[in-house]
Amino acid sequence: MTTTQPRMLLVLSENWTLTGGRADLPKAVRWAREAEEAGFDSVMVSEHIVLGPDAGADGIMGNPRDYALPGNQDPYTPWPNSLLLLAAIASVTERLRLAAAAVLAPLRHPLLMARELGTLDLISEGRLLVQPTVSWSKDEYDALGVPFGRRGRLLDEHLEVWAKAWGPSPISHDGENYPFRDVYFEPKAYRPEGPRLWFGGQRLHGPVLRRLVQYGHGFHPLGRPTPQDMQLLKDAMTAAGRDVTELEMIGGTQAVFPDDRSTADLGAALASIPEQLEQGFTTFCIKPNQFIDDPDGVGTFCHEVMRRVTGLTA
Repeated sequence: MTTTQPRMLLVLSENWTLTGGRADLPKAVRWAREAEEAGFDSVMVSEHIVLGPDAGADGIMGNPRDYALPGNQDPYTPWPNSLLLLAAIASVTERLRLAAAAVLAPLRHPLLMARELGTLDLISEGRLLVQPTVSWSKDEYDALGVPFGRRGRLLDEHLEVWAKAWGPSPISHDGENYPFRDVYFEPKAYRPEGPRLWFGGQRLHGPVLRRLVQYGHGFHPLGRPTPQDMQLLKDAMTAAGRDVTELEMIGGTQAVFPDDRSTADLGAALASIPEQLEQGFTTFCIKPNQFIDDPDGVGTFCHEVMRRVTGLTA
């Protein structure tokens, strides 16, 4: 048995079976505080700005407690502003890290995005984690007037601008999409290099790998990466003069639902953590509504998770 103590991350998005049809944001803030008290390392909030018909084009998922994948979610699903919610959480916690996952950077201007991220990073005194991505919904891009086919290039330019924004003012950028000259960006983020950046997705394809190697502090795959993916990542990091051990490796828990109405078994979901630890993963995501239906039971749930995880790794 490994003696490494895993870091647990509470997923706060997509828990609306615990709050009814409306996103009860004060409850989510309370859950974050309870997670910190129980010993959790971090919380995560994802985002959409709007959803369109393509959100459920492949059919809505059977069990509403499951993760929403591309094309299988109800377009009425609540998606509150992730950075505002994390700012509220920052104000009532002290050490909990704040993961802004699936930040859809191409839907904003990079200077605006850098301003929002940097401010939250300062408020939380360096506790912000950011997972920038391009997402999958063409309807969302169309609604905001952003060309869906250019989303990857837009994200790459965001990352370039953010890196400049964390450096000395004035800054200039001659990029294809967001050119500007001699602007003063103050204040900076908490760290000189900006917030910690995570990258991930359904597979470790070229753009994700490139961004991870160039800018990344963490690898958060959707699902289990193959041994080939892990070797590809190791080789790419080495070629760039970096060590793969520099990356925080984010794993997960797999909830299996007996039917479309029931919660999953917590013990079975946590059982894979020792194996993932051996593979180098250190941080593990868990979504409370997959295992409980009581919105007042999240604190107790978090304590139970930490008790069981400690037992698994003792």
